Amino acid sequence: MKSMSIRTIIVDDEHLARGLLREFLREEPDMEVVAECTNGFDAVKAVAEHRPDLLFLDVQMPKLDGFEVLELVGTDLAVIFVTAHDQYAMKAFDAAAVDYLLKPFDLERFRVALQKARRRLGERAPMPEASDLRAAAQAPGQYASRVVVKDGTRIHIIPANQLDYAESQDDYVALHSGGKTFLKQQTISSLESSLDPQQFVRTHRSFLVNLERVAKIEPYTRDTRLAILTDGAQVPVSRAGYLRLKDLMGER
Repeated sequence: MKSMSIRTIIVDDEHLARGLLREFLREEPDMEVVAECTNGFDAVKAVAEHRPDLLFLDVQMPKLDGFEVLELVGTDLAVIFVTAHDQYAMKAFDAAAVDYLLKPFDLERFRVALQKARRRLGERAPMPEASDLRAAAQAPGQYASRVVVKDGTRIHIIPANQLDYAESQDDYVALHSGGKTFLKQQTISSLESSLDPQQFVRTHRSFLVNLERVAKIEPYTRDTRLAILTDGAQVPVSRAGYLRLKDLMGER
């Protein structure tokens, strides 16, 4: 292996797409393909094992999509999306300075993307947060249907309607679902922006609550209240959070 080689992983569920990328990369002497993956679960494991510099990442895949993979592997690598997404999403990728290959693509377009990746690696510029990319690529009124969390080697998928509430803990959020708690490296503001605001309410600067889980609201102090959830959990409600709760509960 050359000392200056760029360690690369190909992630795509389409055999032909992986084969084309492999063929194009074979002509690039500084590229070393260390793994190929056909789904998001395998991609997360491969990134943890091989620590690549560059990821060719399909957006639409079974099990986990490309955005979910990025949420779980972090931002310390260069990513080229390989996608059949529409032009709305392409604008989002451009704005976030993430390159992409729109299927079908040719060798010339591939080399342009590769040059951008080399520059990024040379500058060691950080990748934008995956949750920010997803939010930028979503059409108005479209929200995440689930939340993914990596716990060691295990990956948990929490359907949005099964998330009871979330609690901010510095750069992490504690996700409470069905009596279990999962810790994820994400800000609560980022989580809030990805979820349906008609279902999830910021009751407090540190708490985000599934409106369907609110059983009642009780006084606590002069300016605060407690939301009592259906499982008995108690979540603080600020004055502003109470107004948001009242507005949304009044709409139902």
